[in-house]
Amino acid sequence: MSSLTGVKASFAALCALFISTNTAISAQAGATPWMQTGAVTSQPIGHYEFCQKYRGECSVRSKSTVAPRVTARGWAAIRQVNASVNRQIAPVTDIELNGRDEVWSYPKAQGDCEDFALEKRRRLMQKGFSAGNLLMTVVRKPDGEGHAVLTVRTAQGDFVLDNLDNSVRLWTHTPYRFLKRQATNHSGRWVTIDNGGEVLVGSVGN
Repeated sequence: MSSLTGVKASFAALCALFISTNTAISAQAGATPWMQTGAVTSQPIGHYEFCQKYRGECSVRSKSTVAPRVTARGWAAIRQVNASVNRQIAPVTDIELNGRDEVWSYPKAQGDCEDFALEKRRRLMQKGFSAGNLLMTVVRKPDGEGHAVLTVRTAQGDFVLDNLDNSVRLWTHTPYRFLKRQATNHSGRWVTIDNGGEVLVGSVGN
């Protein structure tokens, strides 16, 4: 399982081409390494329903708002989790998998973008990372489609784990418009990022 094969390889190649040709539409040039968050905002419906099933996942409160400095070992774990989940889970849409949009769940063999992000969050928490530094995040792709990624808060900046990219990138080095994410102090609340709008989150790339 050292590389993507068949359909997954074609999917990865198309996503790489898509991202490389749309880098002009990205997080604001000159932005800081950390996202600037605003007021509490609406929780994505898929995450709300996820929280009804996994209540313990959405009631975590973190006292510290200071992002930690990640060690070399920690970075290795982050990169390994991102790549392994991308390799092990086959990308499908919520419609294909569940018959409707906005179903957030832990994936088994297949999943949509938010399912990838949830699984990465779970695995990193198992490795000792704090829930307050592993934030589900809603973004908009250059084509306007909603997408979900996992943001890892660190003293070095906010980094993105993405099912469309095996590399872990600083948020300003992605092609996305960032809309909202989980609050650092409460896993069941969401806050705005640069005043984004509401979008559906399903995305496996087109």
